[in-house]
Amino acid sequence: MARAVGKVAVVGLGYIGLPTAAALATQGVEVRGVDVNTDTVRAVNRGEVPFVEPDLAVAVSGAVSMDRLRASTRMPEAAAYIIAVPTPFKRDRRPDLSHVRAVAEEIAPRLRPGALVILESTSPPGTTLQVSEWLAELRPDLVLAHQRGAGPVDVHVAYCPERVLPGRIMIEIVTNDRVIGGITPACAQRAAEVYRIFAQGELHLTDAGTAELTKLAENAYRDVNIAFANELAQVAERLGVDVWNVVELANRHPRVQILRPGPGVGGHCVAVDPWFLVSAAPGDTRLMRTAREVNDDRPAQVVRRIAEAARSRPGEPVACFGLAFKANVDDLRESPAVEVVAGLAAALPDVPLLVVEPHVRALPAALRAYEQVRLVGAAAALEQAGVLALLVDHDEFAGIEPEHLAGAEVVDTRGAWRGVSR
Repeated sequence: MARAVGKVAVVGLGYIGLPTAAALATQGVEVRGVDVNTDTVRAVNRGEVPFVEPDLAVAVSGAVSMDRLRASTRMPEAAAYIIAVPTPFKRDRRPDLSHVRAVAEEIAPRLRPGALVILESTSPPGTTLQVSEWLAELRPDLVLAHQRGAGPVDVHVAYCPERVLPGRIMIEIVTNDRVIGGITPACAQRAAEVYRIFAQGELHLTDAGTAELTKLAENAYRDVNIAFANELAQVAERLGVDVWNVVELANRHPRVQILRPGPGVGGHCVAVDPWFLVSAAPGDTRLMRTAREVNDDRPAQVVRRIAEAARSRPGEPVACFGLAFKANVDDLRESPAVEVVAGLAAALPDVPLLVVEPHVRALPAALRAYEQVRLVGAAAALEQAGVLALLVDHDEFAGIEPEHLAGAEVVDTRGAWRGVSR
């Protein structure tokens, strides 16, 4: 199977691209990873992983040692290209496809008849067709699937979004079902040949538009439900009720499953993707827009709570536990915890802010501009701070004994320090 697919180029060696490259390479495929970050390229070629993800380091090291995986800043010729680059949104929350367009421009000169191009980046509806059209414009000598339908085609284009959870990527990339949408059924079949190499879950073949909407629907669904939990937390706080107790008791109803509230929504998917749907159909997405606005406003609400606690302990440092967007990872993309710390630094310019994040070695750029923000260890924060704010429920934070929290004002946005928080 691996020999039939040929060389695969994975473009973008981030949280999705590098695991995908490793999954293919460990199954015997010759993989060439491409990234604009020279530090990432050097790390991969040393068999190292530039971010925290369980089991990925072993897979990458093994693939590199077997010479199945190599990385470069230059685009190679390949039988198949997997695009896994960022798809952020602009200031007006419209999709920014400039990275995808740039990759299409680099791939186009290297395409040969029989090539396959797969888009993995989470994208707004119509992006897969747009990629095919871009390639057709750049290579008028080749026939793309959208130009010929069921006739002879030189280059097939498909969409196959990731469906993995950071911290479990190397498990879920293999075991989860995949949705594969092709410009044509033949495109979907060609893409499925690649994913069958390592995927043990079921492969669901469909058209590209359906696959795009499916991925966005999955993340918008979670966003709406998280917004409900966060709004419920606001109501409970106003009424002086323990929201964690409310959630636990409500979930004992056989048809209720409320998610856990938090300081906001982060990561590249749930915090971003619903805006792609809102942008595609602004008049038909009132609920999704409102959910996004509720979750986007949540960090500011948390800042107000912590600032109130800090004003009750004048002159004492405030310690914020966690910067990642979720527990036990180093991923700071769209992290509400980073936004909370930045908001506190602006609201409390004279208050020392101690940040505890065991998964990073330095503060992100968004926080380095504030002189009063320092990265410290948990022990130092517990000893020095008069206000303790839990923003991320990393395992080592959840395990802090209550006696170490005693005497401080505690703001717990994750429910791990219940019984001692305000």
